[in-house]
Amino acid sequence: MTIYERIKQDHDKHRQWLSQLEDTSGDTEERRKIFKQLKDDVMSHANAEEQAFYSVLMEKQDGQDKARHSVVEHEEANDLFDELEEMDMSNPHWLPKFKELKHDLEHHMEEEEEEVFVLAKKLIDDERAEQLTEKFEKRKSQEKEEVK
Repeated sequence: MTIYERIKQDHDKHRQWLSQLEDTSGDTEERRKIFKQLKDDVMSHANAEEQAFYSVLMEKQDGQDKARHSVVEHEEANDLFDELEEMDMSNPHWLPKFKELKHDLEHHMEEEEEEVFVLAKKLIDDERAEQLTEKFEKRKSQEKEEVK
C-alpha cells in the first residue's frame, strides 16, 4: 500500500464522521463521542502526514508550495477544532462553526487527493511511497498514544 492509499483511507473515515456529526444536535453523548473521534484522528493524521509525507515533499523544490499550503490548512483546522472544543455543543453557534470546519476539511482532503498526490507521484517514486506508509503508520500510532 502506498502513502496515497493510506491517507485516502483516513480521509474516507473522516468524511464519514463529518457527515455523522453534521446530523447530530445539541450537547449529546453521540455528538461528543463522534467529535472526539474525529478530532483525535484528524490531529494524529495531520501530524503523521507532516512527518512522513510532507517533510519528503518539502525536500523537492517543486513540492514545497503545495506542502506548505497543506500544513497551513492543518493549522487552520486545528484552530477550528480548538474553538469548537471551547464552545458549548448546545450553543446555536456550534453547528455553523462545525460546518465551517467540515467545509475546510473536505476542501483540504479533495485538494490533497486531486492535486497534491498528483504532484507527489511525479516527485516520489513508488518504492519510496510504500516506505512512507510504514513511517506514517508508526507516527500516527505515536500521536494517538500522546492524545490518550
